Amino acid sequence: MTKVAFLGLGVMGYPMAGHLAAAGHEVTVYNRTTSKSEAWVAQHGGSFKATPAEAAKDAEIVFACVGNDDDLRSVCVGETGAFAGMDAGTIFVDHTTVSAKVTNELYAVGQSEGIQYVDAPISGGQAGAENGVLSVMCGGDLDAYQSAEPIMGVYSRICRRIGESGAGQKTKMCNQIAIAGLVQGLSEALHFAEKAGLNGRDVVEVISQGAAGSWQMANRYETMIDDHFEHGFAVDWMRKDLGICLSTADETGASLPVTALVDQFYKDVQKMGGGRWDTSSLFKRLRESG
Repeated sequence: MTKVAFLGLGVMGYPMAGHLAAAGHEVTVYNRTTSKSEAWVAQHGGSFKATPAEAAKDAEIVFACVGNDDDLRSVCVGETGAFAGMDAGTIFVDHTTVSAKVTNELYAVGQSEGIQYVDAPISGGQAGAENGVLSVMCGGDLDAYQSAEPIMGVYSRICRRIGESGAGQKTKMCNQIAIAGLVQGLSEALHFAEKAGLNGRDVVEVISQGAAGSWQMANRYETMIDDHFEHGFAVDWMRKDLGICLSTADETGASLPVTALVDQFYKDVQKMGGGRWDTSSLFKRLRESG
């Protein structure tokens, strides 16, 4: 049993922290909205604290899953930040999808205070978090990763160190770039089928068994056809992630023409009032465009 802290109890963090508790670890949680912490403790046991620093005190590993770069900085640094409560030699694992810039910044701050830092963004959505089958892509020092990996294993299907600090975040960018193109392609295929008078379900039953098959096709086509988008990974979050991808592409010299185009399509969805819709709502944009 390891004494751990978990910072951030959103749709991903709440079940992830629950898996840690179910595995027998001693878990202390922190959430900006205290009622979430109270509900988690009522369900899973453990304890909660009012600040990240208090939650991190005496923990061997501190996990975080928050919203964006600014949220991550706020739970890490400052008088009430986690780093202030952590001892030298302990490990901070960040599951938030953020920029490689803030990752490298916090890695350096951690090093200066004797804290090991692992960037470990996740993929698999809310269902993956609830079922403990996330994909975790990691960057950071090998010894820190090796210490944290067995504990991350309780909520992951695969957990892999890709390289040094920032490599995990850059791998997550690859993940989001690939998803953007896949969802747009699936949306266009279903839109074409609809306009051509074909039964979309029959079409997908056939093409999903061949080279066109994907996770997005298998898990999203039915809800897309049914015009149901109140689930899954929100458009607002995807635009945040794609913004990170496009900014990093400018820095590295990578060319992302399709990603840039799909980002604008998601902007259209936001204008339709769909900021909290699932990312598969790209199909709704096509359907309503006539």
